[in-house]
Amino acid sequence: MDWIISDELGLTVGHLVGWGAASAMIVGGVAPYIPQYRQIKKTQDAEGFSLYVCLTLLIANTLRILFWFGKRYELPLLIQSIVMNATMFAMIHLCVTVRKKNQIIRARERIFTAQPDETAHWLGQRSGIVGGEKPHRFYDMDRKYFWAWTDFQSYVDCMLVFSVLGAALTYLLIEFSPFVELIGFLAVFTEAMLGAPQIAKNHQNKSTEGMSVSMVIMWTCGDLFKTAYFVIREAPTQFWVCGALQVLLDIVILFQVWLYRHNTAAARRLRRGD
Repeated sequence: MDWIISDELGLTVGHLVGWGAASAMIVGGVAPYIPQYRQIKKTQDAEGFSLYVCLTLLIANTLRILFWFGKRYELPLLIQSIVMNATMFAMIHLCVTVRKKNQIIRARERIFTAQPDETAHWLGQRSGIVGGEKPHRFYDMDRKYFWAWTDFQSYVDCMLVFSVLGAALTYLLIEFSPFVELIGFLAVFTEAMLGAPQIAKNHQNKSTEGMSVSMVIMWTCGDLFKTAYFVIREAPTQFWVCGALQVLLDIVILFQVWLYRHNTAAARRLRRGD
């Protein structure tokens, strides 16, 4: 009788540990961005945070969601991808809002989609201000302005186009195993390169001012936990290999914090007016 109770108790504890680990996977991926979000909101300065981090995670998690339809993996990882995408859009919205507020001189509006303003065209012709040419807001597909648009809707539209095209291609090739495996690899490899945009941003600025060190430390802890979780739960090989690469990039960013510490301190004093 005792061994039955012990087995039942062990099963219950095992379930609790499993649920705890799954919850940590879902919440842990989002947690590092809370200090960065609060820092940007407090300082009203988004220049130290690279929006390409958001692009990287949006692409990676969208691909991971598509991969789930071709090769079912654990549900917590799917939920994590959905929650992460929502978090990245929240980060983008904050950064775009802050950068608009900080504009001293109103710059040209940069957007992803564009439509001719037919009313303005008609009025321009009537008043003689505009000739026969239609005023048009052009697609900013120049590499210089890609993912540097001035309105939040452009980022949503871009990811919507990517998601629809990806979903259509997945639907057509879902029975082709190499394609499904390729999606899985691209998803985790893209996420593994998450730190690369921030590394490039720090190298360009020769400073880590504006970047939350707490965020990077939480990245490192989360990626270590995530990689161990992949190995223990026997997730597809792509997951844990790219998780290890992600930990390596986190360490590089922490090295940059030390390397540029004097420049960062000087930039912080300059911002405070010391």
